[in-house]
Amino acid sequence: KVNMVAMTGSTAVGQKIMSHCAQGLKRLVLELGGKDPMVVFADADLELAASDAVKYSLSNTGQVCCSFERVYVDTTIKEEFESKVIEIASSYKVGDGRNEENKVGPLVSKLQRDRVAEQVDTALKSGAKLLYKSTIPESAPEEASFYPVTVLGDVEQSNEIQKVETFGPVVSLATFDGTEEEAIRLANDTQYGLSSAVYTTDSNKATRVARRIRAGQVGINCYSIDYANTAAPWVGHRNSGFGYHSGMDGWRQFSVPKSLVFTGSASR
Repeated sequence: KVNMVAMTGSTAVGQKIMSHCAQGLKRLVLELGGKDPMVVFADADLELAASDAVKYSLSNTGQVCCSFERVYVDTTIKEEFESKVIEIASSYKVGDGRNEENKVGPLVSKLQRDRVAEQVDTALKSGAKLLYKSTIPESAPEEASFYPVTVLGDVEQSNEIQKVETFGPVVSLATFDGTEEEAIRLANDTQYGLSSAVYTTDSNKATRVARRIRAGQVGINCYSIDYANTAAPWVGHRNSGFGYHSGMDGWRQFSVPKSLVFTGSASR
């Protein structure tokens, strides 16, 4: 007998599992999709921010539910930040992961490769700029699922690549006017709410913005999952999850409380 279901996967699959669990009122915990934003203010450490933007957009070939998939950069530092990102991204070589010099391996399937390619093509047709595109191994067969490291700039918020999970080696750069209100509005303009990040040297600003971003985790000048205390729960807001993982809050999800009530006449 199945008493509980815990699943990590896409929002669509999570909804189907939730529907089936409802028929038997089974307990469940779901960690689902994300479209995680990274906000870079003008006063941020740009070397750190650019490095993290690339690293955590491309980690595991971008196939991570909490990858940085939307990077919002203050317009006043746009060109400088883009230059740094391109320089760093160009050091990420695509190829067989068994070779240590390769930092980006293949995608999980040709289907996923084609989905990423379609998102990128649509973005470019909608006005985004191709800032950088790597090569893939010349020896790779046609059926291989490699996709080049790609950096996009001037991505409009209305574009599909800002709305739908990409799950590929793409760094998507957009701009905002530098205000806290605009940063919060753009970060929250999504159906998801898994993780996010704010980069600024002003801790008060970081705290104000982080508190208003609708996400389970907010990294301040860091990628949250790399630095979070093990006692911290891993939470998905909105369409990014149901229930929690990790920490006492998460562990309690996998148990059912029971109260034992004794009267004064009970023997001991």
